[in-house]
Amino acid sequence: MFSNFIYFLVALIVYTTCHYPEGVDSPPEHALFYAFLSAVVFAVLSRASFNRLAARSAVIDREVTDHKLNNLLTRFSILALFLFGMDLYFFRLKLLFSDFAIFRLFPTLEAVLFLLLFLFYLVIVWDSAWVVQKEFFSSSVSKRNFVISNISFSLPALLPWFLLSVVADILHILPFPFLSDFLTSPLGEVSYVLVFLVAVAVFGPYMIRRLWRCNPLEPSMVRDRIRRVCSMAQLRYADILKWELFGGSMITAGVMGIWGRFRYILVTPALIRLLEDDEIDSVIAHEIGHVKNHHLLYYILFFAGYIGFIYFVFDPVMLLIYSGKGLFTVSAFLGVSHDTAVTACFSLFLILLFVLYFRYVFGFFMRNFERQADTYVFTLTRDPGALISTFNKIARFSGQSWDKPNWHHFSIKERVRFLEKCRYDESYIKQHDRKLKFMITGYVLVTILVFGLGYSVNFGSGNKLFKNYIAEKVLERKIRVEPENSDLYTIVGDYYYDMGKYEEARGAWENVLRIDPENLHALNNLAWLYATCEDKSLRNGKKALELSKQALEISREAFILDTYAEACYVNNDMGNAVKAAKEALSKADSSKVTYYKQQLSRFIGEES
Repeated sequence: MFSNFIYFLVALIVYTTCHYPEGVDSPPEHALFYAFLSAVVFAVLSRASFNRLAARSAVIDREVTDHKLNNLLTRFSILALFLFGMDLYFFRLKLLFSDFAIFRLFPTLEAVLFLLLFLFYLVIVWDSAWVVQKEFFSSSVSKRNFVISNISFSLPALLPWFLLSVVADILHILPFPFLSDFLTSPLGEVSYVLVFLVAVAVFGPYMIRRLWRCNPLEPSMVRDRIRRVCSMAQLRYADILKWELFGGSMITAGVMGIWGRFRYILVTPALIRLLEDDEIDSVIAHEIGHVKNHHLLYYILFFAGYIGFIYFVFDPVMLLIYSGKGLFTVSAFLGVSHDTAVTACFSLFLILLFVLYFRYVFGFFMRNFERQADTYVFTLTRDPGALISTFNKIARFSGQSWDKPNWHHFSIKERVRFLEKCRYDESYIKQHDRKLKFMITGYVLVTILVFGLGYSVNFGSGNKLFKNYIAEKVLERKIRVEPENSDLYTIVGDYYYDMGKYEEARGAWENVLRIDPENLHALNNLAWLYATCEDKSLRNGKKALELSKQALEISREAFILDTYAEACYVNNDMGNAVKAAKEALSKADSSKVTYYKQQLSRFIGEES
């Protein structure tokens, strides 16, 4: 189920990073029809695959069926992401709504519309999977309940983004320019996100409770027992809720909320029916262990770390991808806009980074936090026997594999064996605690280092060096793809001149004149370089005068006359230098008058 969180967040990344190049303002012809046809094919394939597994489930082991079911769910969920990506990038369906003012005013509405499209694809998968999935649920769970439970369980993954986006939409239309200016500044963006994360972490559990439609657990011996265990641990909470996930048939419990006033203990009816009193105590002790070890706060830290990392690497990575050696060649070969190729590559980068981060970083801490929460049973009861028997019952009644781990939990066998080790030697608990402290400290140090480098590249001393490096690479790549593009050589020449790389600038402007002998910009700039270059070995008065005369035949603008005057000056032709400088002054823009007066005074002084 937790994998659905990742699918929705990846879909959000796919949507938010999808941009179209300038000039593209409509979808391809019949795009809507082909998108619909793709969805139909996807639905047919999905239903056929799960029906085939259902037919085989009668002759294969239940555990094998569960394994194959999970594999099919993963494959078709990923395929749903690819289909969603096609809708955005290939069929360009976002352009269907570009003329609607409401979507321009409230971009979140359009985003929700497309995320509903992705949800529709997942509903197709869940609906198709029911033919196999129903074997793992009691008869009280219907297909409708199964699909709705999947939807309601997954939606909290998007809750922070949705609230953040809605508030941002509202703030941008308010008549407070100073507020908009602050929120678009680096400090404003970081402050806004951090404050919002804290607000959602504190008040989010109340909203999720409403979304999941959890009601207080009725007065009973079970409720009294849970209350007693929480009292023993001195745990504050708002309420004990009945969590009717998948019709209440899931054997699980949970805790959410970092603040006691908005903290909830959740238990499912199936857990209450299946477990003995001491087993319920052990499960609640596990959930209390999450709170006592501050796991929820650490999850906020890891999530904020990911957001901060993306914030600091966004521009540098985008520029590195833009300047990539092969991207110019590949996009030119495929006939795809370079900007479109860059956007697609950046989306893939973000998706890969997101999956790797949550699968291996977040997942690593989740697994070990679960193990640490397991050991909290020693604090309350000193004996893990009840928790071990609980794991055995979960494996037996739910059909879960005994020795199959997932990305956020160790396998039941691994959890049981660790508890048994700790029963005979509690030093393993301290070792695990020390391991987690060490890993969290390492995470914080690495995050600070990455943020420091990111700040330097984005806003500090490394910013200019990095952008100059990228600009040089981009120009080099473009020239390789378009070797006869004189405009590119002009830009390259200007760039190298500004960087003080005069030899490279001369080569670039000479290439311009090779392709376009009457290019005014190159004639003038090359003449100026030959007349005034700081590297005296590159000065050539004769060439400067020759090139400036050619430029003057094309245009007698002030800056052309100024270059000609400079060329005359280095060739000791003071009369023509003064004459050209006077004409330049007469044609000068008001912002340049001071400069041209200084030039004229210099030439007159030399003439006298």
